[in-house]
Amino acid sequence: MSMNRREFVQLLSIASAAGMVLKPGFAHAQTSANAMYDMPKFGNVHFMHFTDCHAQLKPIYFREPSVNLGFGTMLGQPPHLVGEYLLNYYGIKPNTREAHAMTYLDFDQASKTYGKVGGFAHLSTLVQQVRASRPGSLLLDGGDTWQGSGTALWTDGQDMVDACLALGVDVMTAHWEMTLGEDRVKEIVEKDFKGKVSFVAQNIKTADFGDPVFEAYTIREMNGIKVAVVGQAFPYTPIANPRYLVPNWTFGIDDENMQASVDAARAEGAQVVVVLSHNGMDVDLKMATRVTGIDAIMGGHTHDGVPAPVKVKNAGGVTLVTNAGSNGKFLAVLDFDVKNGKVSDFRYKLLPVFSDLIKADPGMDALVTKIRAPYEAKLAEKLATTEGTLYRRGNFNGTFDQVIIDGLMQMKNAEIAFSPGFRWGTSLLPGQAITMEHLLDQTAITYPYTTVTPMTGETIKVVLEDVADNLFNPDPYYQQGGDMVRVGGMQYTIDPTASAGNRISNMMLNGKPIDASKSYKVAGWAPVSEQAKEAGGEPIWDVMAAYLRDVKTIPAKAPNTPIIKGAEGNPGYAP
Repeated sequence: MSMNRREFVQLLSIASAAGMVLKPGFAHAQTSANAMYDMPKFGNVHFMHFTDCHAQLKPIYFREPSVNLGFGTMLGQPPHLVGEYLLNYYGIKPNTREAHAMTYLDFDQASKTYGKVGGFAHLSTLVQQVRASRPGSLLLDGGDTWQGSGTALWTDGQDMVDACLALGVDVMTAHWEMTLGEDRVKEIVEKDFKGKVSFVAQNIKTADFGDPVFEAYTIREMNGIKVAVVGQAFPYTPIANPRYLVPNWTFGIDDENMQASVDAARAEGAQVVVVLSHNGMDVDLKMATRVTGIDAIMGGHTHDGVPAPVKVKNAGGVTLVTNAGSNGKFLAVLDFDVKNGKVSDFRYKLLPVFSDLIKADPGMDALVTKIRAPYEAKLAEKLATTEGTLYRRGNFNGTFDQVIIDGLMQMKNAEIAFSPGFRWGTSLLPGQAITMEHLLDQTAITYPYTTVTPMTGETIKVVLEDVADNLFNPDPYYQQGGDMVRVGGMQYTIDPTASAGNRISNMMLNGKPIDASKSYKVAGWAPVSEQAKEAGGEPIWDVMAAYLRDVKTIPAKAPNTPIIKGAEGNPGYAP
């Protein structure tokens, strides 16, 4: 991926002879690449990990959150650090590539300076470089891979299956994959992945007899050492997503079976045990205190790019807990030095995938081009132009979410709009066209139905309280969803530290208090009930495409966010 000095000098000579002018900063960029991706080999057991790529095959812009609140024991602790708090905690210099990768700071200008991130062709080159220096290393896919783009939706995830096979994924677990339905998931696992990729999930069982649906773990031998990877799928899939898509399977955290799986792997001779998890980082941190014998939990779901592992003590020793961001933006590399049958030391590096620093792998580039070719014209349709930065990630709202709720209210003639607190979705810079591809990056799901529902003020409060408890319950094992539902039209106050049912107050609409007994017209989308599926409802992308074509320009606008009690000075809050 990077050049040695001889190759670099040769390139300069060729460029000069051809009359080319290298763009300013080229040499500096190559120096940055060499420094950022230089990883001396360490130890004898090696893992690579990416997660939550959400079907992003091409390089993108992605803004990290400015709000990721932590309270109680998680106050000021990873992953609940944003902006300068995160930089200071990890000793990262501001105004650098690494600072841009890890934080939202100066996002617009830094994006113009450092370019796009991710892209499977660039990720592939990086994976090959790591494998060349670490023979036998395993590539782990943490899930949320087959969903999140137009091409993934239109091909039932086949685009990502083919890309991941070409990338060389060895082991995978899941979450949003399940929204393709039981039959499709089984088809991919039993046909495409057979003999190539281990699909592991110790916590998915049949609803009738409690039998395992997938392997709990896989054991591989690396440099003469047996290593095990145990799978942990998202435990609340039937709650966060439609139950009717996985009617015959049960999920859950299942610490007891996790411990049994770890013990069984150790009994088979595994000297290293890694859990490939889609719990979310707070849940992983708690699990690490309760289950022994795990060397590392390599996690996903919450999209946290965490530069260094958290060391968690438990009755059996220490477990490392990591999280590798989202959207193909990072590749994590974990090296273990195993001596006398156990881990003696480790090294970890979270590598940002800067597409301008990493040459595209020609084979993967050709595959991505082939995958996208039938859809390029549709994806490229310009719907509108944005005058401000559009992003989604954050506990309460994002500017792209604001566009969606504004569109829902206008197109459905609603007083209030709700949009799910999804974490996935790419970012746009001021002046960029909003294309159909960008819209689908925010909306491409298998239950896209829009709804218009009469709700009393009392019901609205119940909905907000329920989602708030999913996000801010002090016990991570009860945090069952994404971020807070995005709200349009009304304002409210939230106290994340209050007890369940008492977090939401001061609900206002047009300057007047919401009346508990009055009915309001509320628009939404992505309902999880089977009744909503049967009722139909125009797909959200059709509603929003019509809205964007009509307005043509999206002005820069701050998102509608609640008043947050107790957030002042919180290291996870940068309003």
